[in-house]
Amino acid sequence: MQSLSVTLPKRAVFTFKDFFLVTLQKSVSSPLQIISFTIRGINCTKPTFRTVEVITIKDIAKALNLSTSTVSRALRGSYEINPETKRLVMEYAERMNYRPNPIALSLKENRSRSIGIIIPEIANNFFSQAINGMESIAYNRGYHVVISQNHESYERELVNTQYLAQRRVDGLIVSLSGESNDLEHFKELQTKGMPIVFFDRVPQDYITHKVTADNFVGAYEATAHLIQQGYRRIAHLTSPSWLSITYERLEGYKKALQNHGIPIEESYIKYCSHGGMNPDEVEKAVLELIHHPERPDAIFSAGDRLTTSSMSLIKREGLRIPEDIAIVGFTNLISAHLLSPALSAVTQPAYEMGQLATEFLIDLIERPKSTIRFETKRLETKLVIRESSLKPA
Repeated sequence: MQSLSVTLPKRAVFTFKDFFLVTLQKSVSSPLQIISFTIRGINCTKPTFRTVEVITIKDIAKALNLSTSTVSRALRGSYEINPETKRLVMEYAERMNYRPNPIALSLKENRSRSIGIIIPEIANNFFSQAINGMESIAYNRGYHVVISQNHESYERELVNTQYLAQRRVDGLIVSLSGESNDLEHFKELQTKGMPIVFFDRVPQDYITHKVTADNFVGAYEATAHLIQQGYRRIAHLTSPSWLSITYERLEGYKKALQNHGIPIEESYIKYCSHGGMNPDEVEKAVLELIHHPERPDAIFSAGDRLTTSSMSLIKREGLRIPEDIAIVGFTNLISAHLLSPALSAVTQPAYEMGQLATEFLIDLIERPKSTIRFETKRLETKLVIRESSLKPA
């Protein structure tokens, strides 16, 4: 589609309410020619104009001396095209600012060229980073994303799932809500042919692609670090017990204690069923730890909101971090180094997780009849040690 700009005579003065009319004419020699331009009786003949060129698959094919079908398949990430050719095509397309026409693709392939994403909340740094990764892949493959939030609610998740299905998205990427222990709404859609990929919070007994961080190792390293610093009464503040991330992080925490000969104290383990989104729930859990007869000397927290709320409540109660209670969070909080004290954190490769989940989903969408071995990918976490967990000298 061509974009048109018109240059008016310098002496032509008009207001916002003035009516103007442009008469256009097509011809063989020129795709678009302006033959007159009228503003309130002012006749402006032969104004200048320019067109914005839009690069097509044919243009890329001609520039790289490839067939249009090869370029098309390379842009879609087809396994039939060798990696070097894909790289050349993708780099040239990016350099020339090529963008697929989603409407044309939708009509041609009988697809909406859109992907539905369901997450707990966009405000969570982990999920916002994951969405960036999803969009980076989807956009270059000619897909748009439709994002919805379940706010840790099963009912919202159900409604959002039904809405996205009615919008005829080509597939779903899902991170389960804190209340989701019934997955029939997803199983029903999958039975009808809807591709679904889970990430971060994934169901255990569900056959599809799944992308997670290595939660066990991340939790183990965080707890082991606190032990190495000399802390022995280490509490764990976490999400609903039925979530996969809760189980994996809890197991990592327990294993680190066991390997260092520290007994597991169940009263030090606190579950927050809303994952930190209910302030009263978090406050109750943290205050129970602070006023415990044998107060913990460290807390390993399993999420953004749980971590920041814990720090705030510890200070409110007149305690110091890390002198009275040290803290390590499982969080992608981008301002972790700016907190007082700077927060030690286990970070997840959220952007890469989003990318991989999207690649898995688009593969399911574009190869529906292929025999696929479903995979569960676990990406490495990273422990960043800062002031909040270092034992004072």
